Amino acid sequence: MVKKVNDILAGIPATLVGGFFLILSFVLPKVDVMLPVDPAWVTVMISGIPLLYLAVRRILHNPGISKISSALLITIAMIAAIAIGDLFAAGEVAFIMALGAILEDMTTNRAKKGLKKLISLAPTQGRRIINGKEEIIYAEKIRKGDVLRILPGETIPVDGTIISGETAVDQSIMTGESLPVDKSIGDDVFCGTNNRFGAIDIQATKVGEDCSLQKLIRMVQEAEEKKAPMARIADKAASWLVPVALLIAVISGIATQDIVRAVTVLVVFCPCALVLATPTAIMAAIGQATKHGVIVKSGEALEKMGKVDTIAFDKTGTLTYGRLEVSDIISFDNAIDGSTLLSLAASAETKSEHPLGKAIVDCAKRRNIELAESDEFKMTTGRGIYATVSGEVLYCGNEKFLLENGVVLSERIREELERLRTQGKASVLIAKNSCCIGLLALSDVFLPEAEGMVTRLSSMQTKTVLLTGDNQKTAAYFADKVGIVEVCAELLPEEKLASIAKLQVDGKNVCMIGDGVNDAPALKTASVGIAMGSMGSDIAVEAADIVLMSDDISKIPYLKQLSNATVNTIKLSITLSMCINFLAVALSVSGVLNPTTGALVHNAGSCFVVLIAALLYDRKFE
Repeated sequence: MVKKVNDILAGIPATLVGGFFLILSFVLPKVDVMLPVDPAWVTVMISGIPLLYLAVRRILHNPGISKISSALLITIAMIAAIAIGDLFAAGEVAFIMALGAILEDMTTNRAKKGLKKLISLAPTQGRRIINGKEEIIYAEKIRKGDVLRILPGETIPVDGTIISGETAVDQSIMTGESLPVDKSIGDDVFCGTNNRFGAIDIQATKVGEDCSLQKLIRMVQEAEEKKAPMARIADKAASWLVPVALLIAVISGIATQDIVRAVTVLVVFCPCALVLATPTAIMAAIGQATKHGVIVKSGEALEKMGKVDTIAFDKTGTLTYGRLEVSDIISFDNAIDGSTLLSLAASAETKSEHPLGKAIVDCAKRRNIELAESDEFKMTTGRGIYATVSGEVLYCGNEKFLLENGVVLSERIREELERLRTQGKASVLIAKNSCCIGLLALSDVFLPEAEGMVTRLSSMQTKTVLLTGDNQKTAAYFADKVGIVEVCAELLPEEKLASIAKLQVDGKNVCMIGDGVNDAPALKTASVGIAMGSMGSDIAVEAADIVLMSDDISKIPYLKQLSNATVNTIKLSITLSMCINFLAVALSVSGVLNPTTGALVHNAGSCFVVLIAALLYDRKFE
């Protein structure tokens, strides 16, 4: 009951009412209007009771020196001001503290729904094979060594090894790879990944809490627990502010034989401006970031971003669009030009469900190339397709598929394949009537602003690192294109996490930027996690501290500048507030200030802090 009343009094509506009565307390005497009861009593009751509750609660529950807080000092000053009859001074310090607490709470509240969404991805059942018969069982009843059948479109319920069949598996949840990975007998598959095409039988190798997706969930949970709340600077300083203020007040009162001076010292020593310094600057910075399409979930994230010296990037969906497009059309037959080659391949692939086939068809349609009807279409999982187009037999697929169908590959063709592999591109060979006539290369598409963004970060002495689940050659090619020097490739989620942890052990303040479910643990573990808002998964968005709603990574240097400016503004505001406080103490001891004028001077310091923060809101950055 006490806490409920306290929460109501500390809320925004009650605090605004308290501020209104505080203004009345100041204005009415100036116009010779006297009320039976000073309106400041309302402010004292509304804003002072939560302050008293907080001070007492910390004394009773906090360990050691943390019992002494800024709330305790302000409570003592408020009670002392009431004791000498200066209700305006008492109401003013209580109101400013209440306002500061509201501003801070507004900047630090965060939604934490990502973990629930991650848990919802865990498969609930599997198809177990016993004595040649299938049975549907709950995922938690699957045991190591069980044989499971995974049909096309189904989610793999445990980690396992393929013992029968071939397929392509969408592993984006684990590795972030844009392409399904071809799998055959002996290859490993992971829990939570999706079987795209062929039916396969697997033998369970890791089940229950040991499987990959459950480990991913645990990593997010553990990383969440490691996140510490933003330290309150005023409370850190209170351990020495309270004793110093009390000592100066007592000495001043005894030396001058004037209790008013002692109370004035307590009033002006209250760290209201100090308390407002951080939340007001952060509120202004968050407001500016929002105008630029950047959602900052907490003040802590903004504060930490200003200290970041290393930024780690995922590749797919972060530095690239995460979609495949035809990048190269190479003909090996002088009689067939690029448009004809694309037309033949797209016509053959019209009935294909494979992402490479779909990308080829989409490319032809965008170029307004007319497609012919295909007959006798047949797809070989993990290899390629066979079709007849206008009476011609066409094979479209990988090197192994063409060799299996009697197509001879020349040295020139093999050199082209190797060259394209080093560029991280997927190749589809096209053969007509057992002769390879050309190939189409497909690649993920760079975000046009990626290179400029990396260059700007380098000029700001910020190191960039690429962390990706793609193979080493693909990763190296992409990193070289955008100017990233350090590359870590072929990483599973736990390995991305380990890479972030290693950088932190080396003394780096790391920011992780990603978009996929597999990036969630790394986003949580890094000092600051940034997710792509529209392209990114919901889980990555929830796991991140900052979200780029427009997916514009050119905003990263801006965000770094804004964060640096915020940290500098906070430091300036703290320095200014401390200087004003010490000057006001000197004037209070000398008798120049009384509790009311001291409260006004001390309030002026708070106004300066808010003004400095407001200037941050409209500051222009490059």
